[in-house]
Amino acid sequence: MNLFALLDQAASRFGDRGAVYLGDRQVLSWSQLRDRSLRLAASLGAPGTRVAVASENRPEIVELMFGVWAAECVYVPINYKLHPREMMQILEDSGAEVVFASPKIAPTLNVPAEVIGSSSYEDRFAGAPSAPPVTDPQTLAWLFYTSGTTGKSKGAMLSHRNLMAMTVSHLADFDDPDENCSLVHGAPMSHGSGLYVPPYVLRGARQVIPESAAFEPEEFLDLCEHHPGCSAFLAPTMVQRLVQTGRSCPANLRTIVYGGGPMYVESLKKALAAFGPVFVQLYGQGEAPMTITGLRRGDHIDTDDAALGSVGYARSGVDVAVWREDDTPAAVGEIGEIVCRGDVVMSGYWKNPEATAATLQNGWLRTGDMGSFDERGYLTLRDRSKDVVISGGSNIYPREVEEVLLEHPGVVEAGVVGAPDEEWGEVVVAFIVGSVTAQELDAHLLERIARFKRPKRYEFIDELPKNSYGKVLKRALRERLR
Repeated sequence: MNLFALLDQAASRFGDRGAVYLGDRQVLSWSQLRDRSLRLAASLGAPGTRVAVASENRPEIVELMFGVWAAECVYVPINYKLHPREMMQILEDSGAEVVFASPKIAPTLNVPAEVIGSSSYEDRFAGAPSAPPVTDPQTLAWLFYTSGTTGKSKGAMLSHRNLMAMTVSHLADFDDPDENCSLVHGAPMSHGSGLYVPPYVLRGARQVIPESAAFEPEEFLDLCEHHPGCSAFLAPTMVQRLVQTGRSCPANLRTIVYGGGPMYVESLKKALAAFGPVFVQLYGQGEAPMTITGLRRGDHIDTDDAALGSVGYARSGVDVAVWREDDTPAAVGEIGEIVCRGDVVMSGYWKNPEATAATLQNGWLRTGDMGSFDERGYLTLRDRSKDVVISGGSNIYPREVEEVLLEHPGVVEAGVVGAPDEEWGEVVVAFIVGSVTAQELDAHLLERIARFKRPKRYEFIDELPKNSYGKVLKRALRERLR
């Protein structure tokens, strides 16, 4: 099954109803979205062509997504917050032959990019539409780029079957939208918010893109006052910003799925007090998109702190386990590596058999995250073996930042860790050995990596703590921060 079938079904049932909105203005009906997607598909390359999209949130992203799938091509979204150098690395690794970019991003890329919304872009819709595709569900649909501990982005290969499993699990566990509902895209559509397009399209729920093309708390709440039955995926830091507005929950706000970073128990209690039982929590990775464990709406009501501080229990269609170092099951309360398996798990990393072999073993995805189950089946994250820092819902990998810091001639050693933060979930802190100032390091990083990856502060020390093998002890650095 090709994911385009979800749009095909919605257009057949709800043809003249609004499908895509910019703010409070309808942009496309379901019939128009279907027609434009098929016309776009006819203008793209042969099946398997990688089509990259680098853009802030825009209405066109929905037609691009389904147009790529209708052509049996591969959708390659790029986080618009990345540095141009990082975007180019993804374009080169994916071998993208077609690149669409927003007017803001296109001039920063060193490749030909078609500007979304330009006259040449609109010319693609002048031709005849392609026929609806008939596709093997194992066919690659989405290359989801997520940085690894080496600092180089890896493309998780997600098939039509993977994303359909994610869709079914979402509808089974978290939300039950219909044609009188809406998905509000406050978070980046290159990641979680975009991954949630399929289940809401299947049910005929409108896609709502803020006019700001980003997350502005007051605008988001206004949209939830205007559109019916609103749901959204938001990072924990976004939820906290909603609470800080002091506004009450809009009558039309049904569901907020939060994930992508730590939500502290006290912050969650404040959100529940402000907005009521509208929250659902997910734990997932790009390798098992949005779908490993979760807390459902009812799990947030009249429960204890241990449950609220957990990441819930296994999602529908997914087996989840915790393993010891010898790959045997850990006991209740025993910390080990979290692993999972199911139709939602990727087929591997794009052009990276070594990383694939290390991550997928005997049908199980090794997440690299450490956790434990309690006697009720709730899974709690204990540590991240990959040392990823999740700030504002974005993954930041310390080695990537460390490597760039070490390019500065005044830096002898660098150790990067995450520190808990009330607003961002975590912030990046860099421990530096050398002769350099914070201002010099900020200027150095600004030219090399995305702004959101830069340390929020620097700690200058005489030497980094190391074990007998010379490995930097990240846990000791975190303890210093506490």
